[in-house]
Amino acid sequence: MMQVEGVTTVTDADFDTEVLGAGPPVLVEFTADWCGPCRQLAPVLGAVAAEEAGRLKVVQLDVDRNPEITRRYGVLSMPTLMVFRAGEPVKSMVGARPKRRLLQELEDVLAPA
Repeated sequence: MMQVEGVTTVTDADFDTEVLGAGPPVLVEFTADWCGPCRQLAPVLGAVAAEEAGRLKVVQLDVDRNPEITRRYGVLSMPTLMVFRAGEPVKSMVGARPKRRLLQELEDVLAPA
């Protein structure tokens, strides 16, 4: 899986701690090595992680290596972006998108600056 600066990799083992137990909202990208659109989205997620540091935590989860969490949230398409706040999924988006559109879609779930 492509490692992106500012984006943490999470697994079945640490998902509950890293995502559900996090303070700020968390954007989880459900991704896979074979997924082309996921590669397109990587630099966008890196940029969002940098711009929104402190207001949003950005992580990625490899669906092939972490079937438990993938099943738990019913993720079927890659990339799926899911926002968690206070341990609950509050938003879900499927597919790559440009940074500006992603930031617009995240506006209502970001922690106040």
